[in-house]
Amino acid sequence: MGTAAASRSEVQSVRQFNRFYTRHIGLLQESWLQSAYSLTEVRVLYELSARNRPTATELCRDLGLDAGYLSRILRKFENQKLVARVRSSEDGRQSFLSLTARGRKTFAPLEQRQVEEVGAMLNSVPQSGREPLLNSMRTIEQSLGGIQPSSEFRLRTHLPGDMGWVVYRHGLLYSREWGYDERFEALVADIVARFIQKFNPERERCWIAERDGEILGSIFLVRKSDTVAKLRLLLVEPAARGLGIGKRLVNECINFARSAGYRKIVLWTQSDLMAARHLYEQAGFRIVSRKKHSSWGCENLVAESWELKLA
Repeated sequence: MGTAAASRSEVQSVRQFNRFYTRHIGLLQESWLQSAYSLTEVRVLYELSARNRPTATELCRDLGLDAGYLSRILRKFENQKLVARVRSSEDGRQSFLSLTARGRKTFAPLEQRQVEEVGAMLNSVPQSGREPLLNSMRTIEQSLGGIQPSSEFRLRTHLPGDMGWVVYRHGLLYSREWGYDERFEALVADIVARFIQKFNPERERCWIAERDGEILGSIFLVRKSDTVAKLRLLLVEPAARGLGIGKRLVNECINFARSAGYRKIVLWTQSDLMAARHLYEQAGFRIVSRKKHSSWGCENLVAESWELKLA
C-alpha cells in the first residue's frame, strides 16, 4: 500500500512545530550558546570530538552539508588551530580529521553549556511529562529515518506501573482490533488486581517484553491449583509483531511452569484470535473445549479452552 500525500493541514502542523522549536532552542540566533560559532560550526566540532578521525566526506554525508560549506568551516578551524588533518597512507586524496588539544579545550565549555541548557529545559517539564516528551522525540526521529529501532528485545518481570500499561493496552487494542467494549478492559483490570494481591513469586510470573525502554508485550502465568497453571493476558504491540516476541513469551511461561512443578498449563482464548492460537498450537497446546457466547458488546464469539500437559 502506497503512502498517502500529506494534506495541507498536516504540512502546516509540521511548519508550526518547526517555528516553535527553532525559536525555543535558539536556532535563529547568529551565534550558538553565546559563543563565537554558529550552530553548524558547533555541530562540526561535536562530531570531531565524538568520532575517531572522520574524513570530510563522511562529515558531509552524515551532516547533510554542502562540501564547499564544510570546507570553509574546516579551513577556519585549521587557521584557529582547532582542527588537524592527517593524510591517509592508503589514499592520498583523503585526510583524517581530529580536534587538537586547543580544539578540545574550546569545545568543552560549549558542550557543558548545552548540557546545562537542555537540562534546564527538561527541568521545566513536570516529571510525569518527561517520558512522553522523550518518547515523542524518539518517535519523530525514528519516523523520519533518523534512527532504526533495534530488533533486539529483553524480557523482565513486572515493575510498578506495568499493570496499568497491561490494562490500558488490552482495553485499547482489543477495542480497535476486535470491537470489544470497556467491559473487557474491566475484566483485564480484575485479573491483574488479583495477580498483584495474591502474587506468589515461587509459582507465578508476569513477563514484560521491552526494547530500548519501550514496552512491547506481556504475558502472565498464574496458579490455578497445585498441579495446574494458567496462561493469561498474552499481548504483543502491533508495531512489534513479527519479531518473535509472542513465541518467546509463551516459551518462557512453559519453562517456568515446568521448573515450578506444574503438570499442566491451561488457557482460555477466543477463536478469532488467530495469531495467538497459532502460537499456542506451535507450543504444543491442544483445544479441549469450545463454547459460543456473547460478551464485551460482541455477538457470536466462540471461547476456546486449551491445555498443555508437561512432561
